[in-house]
Amino acid sequence: MLPTDFSEIAYNQQLAQKVARLKSLLTPFTDITPSVYVSPLTHYRMRTEFRLWVNGEQRDYAMFEKGTKNQPILLDNFPIASELINELMPKLKTAWQKSSILSNRLFQVEFLTTLSNQALVTLCYHVPINEEWKLAAEQLAKELGISIIGRSRGKRVVIGKDYVVEKLSVNQRVFSYRQPEGAFSQPNAEVNQKMLHWACQALGQRTDDLLELYCGNGNFTLPFSTQVRQVLATEISKSSVNAALANLEDNNINNIRLVRLSAEELTQALNKVRPFRRLANIDLDSYQFGTVFVDPPRAGMDPDTCELTRRFDRILYISCNPETLAQNIAQLADTHEITACALFDQFPWTDHMESGVLLERKIKVS
Repeated sequence: MLPTDFSEIAYNQQLAQKVARLKSLLTPFTDITPSVYVSPLTHYRMRTEFRLWVNGEQRDYAMFEKGTKNQPILLDNFPIASELINELMPKLKTAWQKSSILSNRLFQVEFLTTLSNQALVTLCYHVPINEEWKLAAEQLAKELGISIIGRSRGKRVVIGKDYVVEKLSVNQRVFSYRQPEGAFSQPNAEVNQKMLHWACQALGQRTDDLLELYCGNGNFTLPFSTQVRQVLATEISKSSVNAALANLEDNNINNIRLVRLSAEELTQALNKVRPFRRLANIDLDSYQFGTVFVDPPRAGMDPDTCELTRRFDRILYISCNPETLAQNIAQLADTHEITACALFDQFPWTDHMESGVLLERKIKVS
């Protein structure tokens, strides 16, 4: 449900609840107070999607109460979305209301924007899109200065580019990130920058190597590369791997090797359970890993991958689910202890939170 009170008081009340929840989950393992990184109150979300509600010839942006399909909340603007999304919403609506070609069986609109003021809009249809649609979309893209993608069953038409380029500043260097349509990217760019700063500080400047699991489009990988000798990064999503490879080239980074493997497959490779053709040109034994970095999905790390991380002296962990984070820490708590932790409010006005911990091997007392 979209909040109605965007005041700082309301924000701080909810944030305090998140901090208390994270502290409670981490209490069995540490008494360290998490560093807290706040979000802008509005216009923080760089990507969003809307279903359209059709009433006669009118099509409106709509949200729905959870579990309902027939009780729309019609929208003219969306305060949590970026200013660019709010600027584009009425312009797009005016365009499709004027054009039967653009509006015919249009049922969903997706926005992807950046701090660097780029925008990609995806229009989804229940009917095939044709050359006539392409001409109308090309004109609209030119008028609005954006890229547009049309999607219908089995067809995808790109007007402009199928990605946006984000610019993020970390440690006095600006990194360029391609963010493809349909691939994961951090939704709150301002908090993402803060998260990158914290993670780089927790990693520190090192002379050994870094293993990264679940690297995505290289969000963390790029700035990490400036702080270690070399990085071996893994990711299973093909679109994310392609974006990450392009980002390495765009940023002139040459000390990262990227392998399309799941965390489970890499675990098997490191444990020499079986060989993988994708690792044929990589000598795993040549790496001097001092730290493993993980940013797993909401389910957290599976038990075998969690056991894999235990062999590293330092485990840097970013989590989008504090419950599974606590479960993974419990599995590691006999050998590792938390030495730093943080809460990143990626999702204000919701119960969701992003958190981070640095776990370091306990010193054995003889």
